[in-house]
Amino acid sequence: MPKSDFRRLRTALMRQGEPDRVPLLELIICREVMSAFLGRPVEGWKDVVDFYAEAGYDAVNVGAFIDWNPEGVLPKEGARVSKIRHNVYADGNVEVYWSPEGAGAITTMEDFHGYRFPTPEETVYDSFAEVSAVLPEGMRIIAQHGDIFTRVWERMGFETFCFSLTEQPELVGAMFERVGHVVFECFRAMMDMPDVGAVWYSDDIAYAEGMFLSPDVFREYLFPWLRRIGELCRERDLPFIYHSDGDLWEVMSDLIDDIGFNALQPIEPKGMDIRELKAKVGDRVCLIGNVDLEYTLTRGTPEEVAALTRALIRDIGPGGGYCVGSSNTVPTYVPEPNFRAMVETTLEHGRYPLG
Repeated sequence: MPKSDFRRLRTALMRQGEPDRVPLLELIICREVMSAFLGRPVEGWKDVVDFYAEAGYDAVNVGAFIDWNPEGVLPKEGARVSKIRHNVYADGNVEVYWSPEGAGAITTMEDFHGYRFPTPEETVYDSFAEVSAVLPEGMRIIAQHGDIFTRVWERMGFETFCFSLTEQPELVGAMFERVGHVVFECFRAMMDMPDVGAVWYSDDIAYAEGMFLSPDVFREYLFPWLRRIGELCRERDLPFIYHSDGDLWEVMSDLIDDIGFNALQPIEPKGMDIRELKAKVGDRVCLIGNVDLEYTLTRGTPEEVAALTRALIRDIGPGGGYCVGSSNTVPTYVPEPNFRAMVETTLEHGRYPLG
C-alpha cells in the first residue's frame, strides 16, 4: 500500500518545488467508487480514511454540518421549479428536485427577515474528531466548505437573484452578509481543529463558456469574504484551495493575486486549457485535476484513462505544482477500473524526477 505523506501534497499546493511524487487530490469521491475500490462497503469515517490511505491520497476532506433550512429552498406556491429524474439505484427511480430557477423562498426583505438562517453557534464539527481518531501517520485533514454564492442564489431563485442585483441591491447585500458570516465563522473554527493541514473553498461561479455573472458582481459581494478566509489561512500557514467549474480567466488575477488562493481545481477541459494555465500562471498557483470526466473517466477504457493521466503528468507535472484528479469530482457513474487506472498510473509514473 502506498504511504501517505501530507508533506508531498503541501509541497505541490504551495509550489515549493517537486515532491517525491505527483500527489492525488479530489474534492469528492462517491462512496460507491470507494466501496468498489476497497472491495467492501464504505459506511463510516474509518472506512473513508482506509480508502484514501489505500488509494494513495495524503489527506481526507472533512466538512462541518450547517443546517441551511433546506425546506426553505422550496419556492413559493406557483413558482417554477426545474425537476429532473434519473436512475440512481437499480431498484427504481429517484426524483431529484433542483434549485428554483424562478422565484425562491426569499424574494423580498420581508422574506429575508422571516427566513430561519442558521447561526455559527449551531454548526456541528463532530466529523473532525471522528477522523482524527483514525487518521494514519502522515495523513492530514483538508477542511472543506464553501458555497456562499450558491447558498444565496439558491434561496432566492437564480432569476430573482439576477433581477435583484438591480432592483433590490439591499436584499442581495443582506443575503451575502448573513450567509457569508456563517460560512466565514465555520472556516475560522475548522482551521483550528486538530490535524487540519489545508483549507478548501468550493463555489461554482462559471460554466464552460464564461462567468455566470459579470465579474464585478463577484468582486462586490463574494470576493471580500474569500479574501477574509484567505487571510485566516495565511495567518495559520495553511494552503488555500479553490473549486469552481468553468472558464475562470476573467477573474484569474482576483483569485490568485487578490484573494490569495494557492491552488485551483478542477480545471474543466471545456472551460480552460490546462497547458495554457501552466504556461501563464503555473508559477503562481498549483493546478489540480483535468482528467476528463465527460468521456475518458466515465465512458473511456482504463487504457485511455492511463494515457491521459500520463500525458498530464508529463506536461503539467514538471517543476511541481500539479495534483492528479478528475475534472470535477468522482461520481457514481465513474467505473471503478477507470478510477483505479488514474490512481495506479499516478503512483507508477508520477515519481520525480519525471522520466
